[in-house]
Amino acid sequence: MSQETIHAAERAAGQVKTMSTYDPDSDQLHEECGIFGVWAPDRDVARLTYFGLRALQHRGQESAGIAVGDGGTVMVRKDLGLLDRVFSNADLSTLSGQLAVGHVRYGTAGAKSWEASQPHLSTINSVIIALAHNGTLVNTDELRRQLIELGVPFLSNSDSEVATKLIGYFTQRTGHLREGIRKTMELVRGGYAMTLINEQALYAFRDPHGIRPLVLGKLVDEGLDQADAASVSQLPSQDGAATVDATTHVTRAGGWVVASETCALDIVGAEYVRDVRPGEILRISAEGLVSEQGVPAAEEPANCIFEQVYFARPDSIMNGKSVYACRYDMGRQLAHEEPVEADLVIGVPDSGLPPAEGYSHESGIPFGEGLIKNRYVGRTFIEPTQELRAMGVRMKLNPLRDNIEGKRLVVIDDSIVRGTTMVQLVKMLRNAGAKEIHIRINSPEVIWPCFYGIDTDVQSQLISANKTVDEICEYIGADSLAFLSVEGLLKVMPKGGYCDACFTGRYPVAIPESFGRDKFMEGFKPRNLDKPLHFDDDAVVEKYDDRSWEEEHGEA
Repeated sequence: MSQETIHAAERAAGQVKTMSTYDPDSDQLHEECGIFGVWAPDRDVARLTYFGLRALQHRGQESAGIAVGDGGTVMVRKDLGLLDRVFSNADLSTLSGQLAVGHVRYGTAGAKSWEASQPHLSTINSVIIALAHNGTLVNTDELRRQLIELGVPFLSNSDSEVATKLIGYFTQRTGHLREGIRKTMELVRGGYAMTLINEQALYAFRDPHGIRPLVLGKLVDEGLDQADAASVSQLPSQDGAATVDATTHVTRAGGWVVASETCALDIVGAEYVRDVRPGEILRISAEGLVSEQGVPAAEEPANCIFEQVYFARPDSIMNGKSVYACRYDMGRQLAHEEPVEADLVIGVPDSGLPPAEGYSHESGIPFGEGLIKNRYVGRTFIEPTQELRAMGVRMKLNPLRDNIEGKRLVVIDDSIVRGTTMVQLVKMLRNAGAKEIHIRINSPEVIWPCFYGIDTDVQSQLISANKTVDEICEYIGADSLAFLSVEGLLKVMPKGGYCDACFTGRYPVAIPESFGRDKFMEGFKPRNLDKPLHFDDDAVVEKYDDRSWEEEHGEA
């Protein structure tokens, strides 16, 4: 059966509607993405999701999609491109309902593919779900193979589709979506934040280490008094499942929102409530908000430290501290650790600007603009090819000659991954008349590949794994080069546990040997390689055939 036939069958099943174009290119991509979900009766949930995704557009520019549930069906639109290309007013008007999920995606390797765009659909028999996922799962090859043997069709090689189909499969077997989610969380490994809908409820859940970010917010009408707002914000404890007794208040307050970052809450007028906890499942519906622990949380959280360094918007709040303040303090710490005599401190837009301000404050060297950014060109270090990376640097940055000519510059950037960006940058500044160029990086050296959602999963591509600091300095053509220490970075971070595997090689989630094979250089093998996890279908059937979900957990 062709992919087109499978795709058409999936669209038809369960009254699922799709209004997308089709791109036949295969997908071999890992992702760093943005997700948004909303439950809000009497609101235009499609437009709320659209604007929430606009606030998260920096997290993904390759494709965008929105799925809406109206109580009886699930409608989806997704396509390649930016939000404004994928959605028009007319498109959004066709997506009516009381709940929605949305997704913006970065493809971090290989070719672009419509099938890998999200939300993903699962339409196994009567089970209809649409899922949006941020992160990377490390053990899906074996799980995909087993599902295919069980007759589950796939349209792509995306790990997100594996998670979607696993949830649909186990939901069909058990008759309960929450149990399908819980069983999937037990099986998958990696860093993930996910939100999904069926026809009537919104779900949000996060990996047990909390690697990928996910926050909960509430939509509050202007006329809602403080007592009502307080009752809406009451949430269950972490001990088991409990329902917020706020059905009326939820409707009056406008509903609930989940998102990758708090900046998406701000744009839709939602108030931050808290982070979704590691291993937690949230269910939001007309019955209220239900929280339960899907899988036990890890002993130590491992939030991705690169969110504060690079990915997140500076106006987002993470672990109680603004990303801007974190980056500013990184710059101050960097000036303390790696001082240099210079005339001007400049930052590489955008994430290099706050640490440049902090470096200037601590060092006493004036801060100024030295690089102008074309804001309509995407980030370069996660473009698909080296040629496009090099071209992207020249397209997106231009030196401000009047400010830098004849001056000794301290240039602050967030990271050096492959080195191609910095080579082009130093050359541009030299050509613009800079007298000296001292590169300061407000993060440690990226030596180890990331398997949890960032495009650094092959160690041989990482320049710091192949060269010393002095060799990198010579390669990029700078007068000096220095990085913030791991200890210095952790010193300025808000309280909480962090994944710093890309700097230290300490991986919080074991990497299956089959997944990590050929991705480490000789002499760099980490200790925590693991064998793929296997699920036994017969054991699943035996486990659930005589189980009474209602007696143990209440209605799904």
